[in-house]
Order: sequence, then C-alpha cells, then structure tokens
Amino acid sequence: MEENKFGFDENAYDINGKENENGKENDTKVDSSDFVPIEKVDDVKVEEQVEEKVEEPVQIASAPKAQTYYTESYKKPKEKKTTLFQLILVSLFSAIFGAGVFFAATQFVTPILNGESTKVDLTGDASNSNVQKIVNITESESTVSAIAEKVGPSIVGIKVTIPNSGQNFFFGEGSSDEDSTGEGSGIIISEDGYILTNYHVVSDALESNTNTLTSGAKIEVILPSQQEKTYTATVVGKDSKSDIAVIKINATGLPAAELGDSSTLKVGELAVAIGNPGGLDYMGSVTQGCISGLNRSIQLENGSKLNLIQTDAAINPGNSGGALCNSAGQVIGINTVKISATGYEGLGFAIPINHAKEIAQNLIDYKYIKGRPYLGVSIDNRLTEEAAKQYNVPMGALVYEVTTLSSAYKAGIQAGDIITKFDGVTINGYDALETQKNKHKPGDKVEIEVYRDGKTIKLTATLDEDKS
Repeated sequence: MEENKFGFDENAYDINGKENENGKENDTKVDSSDFVPIEKVDDVKVEEQVEEKVEEPVQIASAPKAQTYYTESYKKPKEKKTTLFQLILVSLFSAIFGAGVFFAATQFVTPILNGESTKVDLTGDASNSNVQKIVNITESESTVSAIAEKVGPSIVGIKVTIPNSGQNFFFGEGSSDEDSTGEGSGIIISEDGYILTNYHVVSDALESNTNTLTSGAKIEVILPSQQEKTYTATVVGKDSKSDIAVIKINATGLPAAELGDSSTLKVGELAVAIGNPGGLDYMGSVTQGCISGLNRSIQLENGSKLNLIQTDAAINPGNSGGALCNSAGQVIGINTVKISATGYEGLGFAIPINHAKEIAQNLIDYKYIKGRPYLGVSIDNRLTEEAAKQYNVPMGALVYEVTTLSSAYKAGIQAGDIITKFDGVTINGYDALETQKNKHKPGDKVEIEVYRDGKTIKLTATLDEDKS
C-alpha cells in the first residue's frame, strides 16, 4: 500500500485487533522494557535466590486465667481430720487438671515447635461458607502445599516449535539449522483434553487470523504426571484481544482444575501462582503472595487493553497461561504479564477467570467471540496531536485501510479519512473509537463523521459481527 496523504509510513493498527498487511503493530504501546509477556523462553539464565522463609502467624488460644479463690471468716475447729472422701476429691481434681495441661501442650505448643499447621479442606464449596473446615493436622503440610497438591496436576507445559527461517522468533537472531521453540503453561479445563492458555503462548505457530498452524509448526503438551511423553495439540480457538486461546489434546480422564469466581476477590487475599517459569525444566513451580489490586488496566503489546488482577506472587517467563489460585484451590486468574522495568518488583498480572471462562466457552462453541461488533477499518496511530497541527487537520482516528465488503466499506469510509465522531461522541484516536464501538452490538446503526479533503462528511454504518 502506498504512503497515505499525510506522509505516515505503512504501519497501522487494526480497530478490530488485527495487524496491517505489513504485519506491523501500533508503536504507541507500552514499552516492552516495562511490560513483557511472560510466556515463552528459549535460554533462560536462572540466578539462585535465597528467600527468607516467613512463617504465617499462628493464633494461639490464650490460656485460661488462674482462678482466684477466697475464704470466709470461720472459727478454726479444734481438730482437723482428713476423710476418705476428701482424698478421693483431691485425686480426681489433680487428674483432671493434669489431663488439661497435657491436652493444651499437645494441641498448641507441640505443633508450633514442630512447624505444623492445619490443613484446609479443599473439597467443599468455599463460596457457600466463610468458614474453612479444618479436617486434621498433618505434619509439615500447609494451605499452600494443599493447594499445590490439588491444582498442580491440572497445570500442563506447552511447547511451541517453529521451523527456523534463519531468524529466531523470540530474540530476532538464531541459527538457520535449528528450529525456534518456546515454552509456556496451560490449565486443563475438561477431562477430555480442553486446555486454557494465553493466545501469545501459541500465536507464533499460527497462520495470520486463523486457527491453522503454519507449515511445519507444532504445539505439544506435557502432562505433569507423564513428563516423558508429549501430546500433539490442535488450536480450538484464539482471541488476541483478550489474550485467550483454547487448545485440545487427544486424551481422556484428565484432572480438570476447579474454576472459581473472580468477582468475589478482595485485596489482601492469598494468591498462589502455579506454572512453568523458565520453561519445562522448572515445571510445576509454586509461588505465593496476595491479591495486590483489582481491575488494573494494562495495555498489551498488540494494543489491547485488559482489566487484570494484580498480584505479588512471583511470575516469570514461562508462567503465561498458568493458574493463579485462591485459598480454596480454585483457579481465579490466568497468569499473563509482569512489569520487568528496573526498580519494580512483585508486579504480576492475571486475567480474571470469569472473563477467561466466557471467552473460552465462546471459542469452544463458536470458534469466535459471539456478539462482538465489527467495523472493518485499520487505524494509523501516527496521527498525533502534533501531527494534526502540522498538517492542519482535525484530531481523530486516521483510517489506514478498509476491509472489503465490511460495515465501513458499505458505509463509504475510505482510506485516508479521519474519523472524528462515532455515534455522536468525539473520537481522538484508536482507543476512543474501540471503546465506543464496543458499546454496541452487531446490527446496530451508528452515525460516523469523517474528515476528507477539507470537508466533514456524515455517514451511517450498520455494524457487522466479528467472526475473525
């Protein structure tokens, strides 16, 4: 495509989450040095870290206060005789008191000295009660270890292999005689082989805008219980906007994870991350922290904005697609991204499981996200406030390309138009246009104002359904 009339180069961003025909993406995104996807790793150097163990506070029931006795005035008898009944009473009291002391010591003091804690029953429905059921005391077992035992078998390793074209698809360099590989994590969501992961974990193996693998590429799944065996996976569906993908392997009887309710999360709750940081060599790694924040708006490298769960549980490359769990051993998030800028620690983010479940169900049922509106334009984000002043044009969303026979095409929108209003709302760029478009549903008619050749033109578009 030729350079447009405003002198911008051919690097555009698709309002529908697609790349332009040159395969380039919007350059007005979060600096990759600050936000990085945490999916795939090639050669990872792991530095040994010494972590100080912090014991969870144990609340010990306070000992009963010593009883205060009192005596009334009385006249001392001439003789004091000890009866058999008194001896029996004293012996009985001593036995009861001694048993109480022994019980308190074994129940409260000994577990503390031995580092033991109570195990939470993870089989019940935590959402129906605020009281956790304590079933027994097991030596050296904690809530986190019980969560790992429950969820760990459902967290798989994902290995993506792409035939080398002379360039490493992760780092931009590599040997031409070696295939490029990347590794991430996934969550088993059904016993018959459906696995939930991040789109960016598998995206490099796919043909553009399809669920089809590129020639020679393959996606393999490794189960925690069968690490010596690999299963070939197919892509059921993917959604770049939500960074969700569903893949499937030919297997049955798999341990599906229990999915929780992310809408009930509270800041400060326990959070446990399970995945494969650093690749499959560290498969099934477990880190713990807390829910640090909710509804954090983060822009991904492809320009999509997500409302994510923030956690300080350690998340590293290879954790992408893994599980963030609550104290009941339920998956409440999909580990997705972290901040890796210098000076930042403990800033990891996960997709809320409620949103992920909705997307995954659509991908399984329809292969796309049902009900999502589609306009059919690619936007060039190089039209900034400064550029608009320089070229004496209004600020808006500069149309780079119009998809043939799309809603925009039928409405008369052309490449080079600047969309200044959408349904009566002023548009100052891609984000504003995307936000207003997503307030509608397929079939809605919207008024669109565009600036073209010094004139403002009003058009009407009937939104399509995005089935890409």
